[in-house]
Amino acid sequence: MTIGSHLREFHDLPVVQFPDSVKGPEGTGQLPAPGEVAWSVAVDSYDSEEAWGDAFARFLASIDTTKVRALVVGAWNEAYDSGPERVIEALVAAKDRLPALRALFLGDIVMEECEISWINQGDVGPLLAAFTELEEFGVRGGQGLVFPALRHERLRKLTVETGGMPVEAVRGVAASDLPALVHLDLWLGTSEYGGDSEVADLAPILAGTRLPSLRHLALRNSEMQDDICVALASAPVVARLEVLDVSMGVLTDDGATALLTGQPLTHLTTLDLHHNYLSSAIRDRLRDSLEAEGVQVDVDPDDADSDEDDDGTVWRFVAVGE
Repeated sequence: MTIGSHLREFHDLPVVQFPDSVKGPEGTGQLPAPGEVAWSVAVDSYDSEEAWGDAFARFLASIDTTKVRALVVGAWNEAYDSGPERVIEALVAAKDRLPALRALFLGDIVMEECEISWINQGDVGPLLAAFTELEEFGVRGGQGLVFPALRHERLRKLTVETGGMPVEAVRGVAASDLPALVHLDLWLGTSEYGGDSEVADLAPILAGTRLPSLRHLALRNSEMQDDICVALASAPVVARLEVLDVSMGVLTDDGATALLTGQPLTHLTTLDLHHNYLSSAIRDRLRDSLEAEGVQVDVDPDDADSDEDDDGTVWRFVAVGE
């Protein structure tokens, strides 16, 4: 699976592309009110005649940005070859013009523009330092991604989508103090695309001490999904979750059995394991054990596929890699 469509909704708002044709306030008559949508600013990744910074400057000159609540950064110039440093600099420079901003997504880039593993990312620390009132932050792409350990008082939802999340970025998230965070979603990916973390790197998240408000935990799209589930079976954070998501990865009967035989999961509202490599027997056990207790269980194998070499070696794949 690849990411083939742009965000349609962000921060509970419909996403609207800022048009190429708008050059100033006089051209905004047919556009929605500034605070009623999530604005997407993007250029063609391959051969745009306009730099992303120029498109953003048009946006600032045309829209009443004091009312903008959500902003989506789409493709920048040559995202397959260049990081978003200038994008980040432009956003930070404009922070005083965006006092109502509560949600920011960096890198809403789809496969036709740049495969997720090709997206060049950068240091997102300055964005979170500048926008202290953010409630939601998302980023796509793991190559060059830097997420330093930080403290953010307001952030309620954090999403990191990668085909391979660098270990230092994983450790940075895990070491961050995020007292308001309710929803954490990490796509850890595979070593083939830079995902070099181990379960031990997730230990602070699994302990939950820096995430006292966490209710939705997604550790997914991982080639070490079984090991993650083994750790979750006794992780303190699980007891206060409402949603546990270990989907999109290389989950086999070993990982699912660890969950079934570990700490109780009957307090959950949802257990998401879709895209998996489970046997029919284990799927039935999961449903029988948890659905009767009111837990919504998703064990759909989805499009999970495997290959077998002539020597019997079985290759299994995460949902989103390249």
